[in-house]
Amino acid sequence: MMLDEKLKNSMLRAYAPASIGNVSLGFDLLGAALKPIDGSLLGDEVDIELAEQFSLDVKGRFADKLPSDPNSNIVTRCYLHFINALEKQGHATSAIPALKMTLHKHLPIGSGLGSSASSIVAALHGLNQFYAGHFGTAPFTNNQLLLVMGELEGQISGSIHYDNVAPCFLGGLTLMAEHQEQVALQLPVFENWYWVSCYSGISVSTAAARDILPKQVALPDAIQFGRQLAVFTDALYRKDEKLAAAMMRDVIAEPYRKSLLPKFDESRAFAEQNGALAFGISGSGPTVFAVCDNLQNAQIINQWLMANYIQNDTGFSHICQLDTMGATVSHSQN
Repeated sequence: MMLDEKLKNSMLRAYAPASIGNVSLGFDLLGAALKPIDGSLLGDEVDIELAEQFSLDVKGRFADKLPSDPNSNIVTRCYLHFINALEKQGHATSAIPALKMTLHKHLPIGSGLGSSASSIVAALHGLNQFYAGHFGTAPFTNNQLLLVMGELEGQISGSIHYDNVAPCFLGGLTLMAEHQEQVALQLPVFENWYWVSCYSGISVSTAAARDILPKQVALPDAIQFGRQLAVFTDALYRKDEKLAAAMMRDVIAEPYRKSLLPKFDESRAFAEQNGALAFGISGSGPTVFAVCDNLQNAQIINQWLMANYIQNDTGFSHICQLDTMGATVSHSQN
């Protein structure tokens, strides 16, 4: 098959939003995609265009935090993994055109905002859509692509988990089924909720944040975890905001991980005193999030976090709502 003539002189740009892993009550099982209400870009972008041979360029605010060797970059690994997956499907990859890829790294590393997931999702979603011009249709279904995304995320964090890649790819609020035929399920959301997300500027590695956790969970905590997740999911479907918010407490990770985050308890106290429905750690941290049901409270909490929780000039805070679109692609002519 010949590549679509329109793609020969065009560039595809894939965007994948930042995400909140765990969402407090759903350790490794819940994730939420974020979209700042002011239109700011909070996620990574990957450009894809035809080339004589594969190459990767890295740009953006946090490009200098990545390995200087392109072969060590997760986007290069995404490309190689994608080609390998095509071969396993029986495609003759020798006839597949090579690409130039450019990663625009907008998310900080070790931020708790799904930085690696955003790069992975943008790269793989972009590749799947770009090569649709070669095969006539996208070579992988969403579920197949999610499985590949989880594999690559596992290479970075040390274990396969989908609570960042799934919401980043699918959008909204997702529950991980981790079934071969259905990796993730999209849940109903409260459209009037605002999610204040504040990155302090320090870095917390996912591996280090996992090492601080106990190897076993006490039976009462396990029961509470299961009850909260079940009741929260039920409350979403019944549109019971009060009950859903009441379940958003982390009994698994937060009691241990908050020691890694300066001013966490103080920030939680301020948020709750100023109308936050819930407050928690985004993924492994150090980003924290506060959920509000009105913009005024969200603005007050956002201003306080910017003044008090941020530790250096790389930190930032956004008032967000859930990004229900997930990963997107656009085309432009060279």
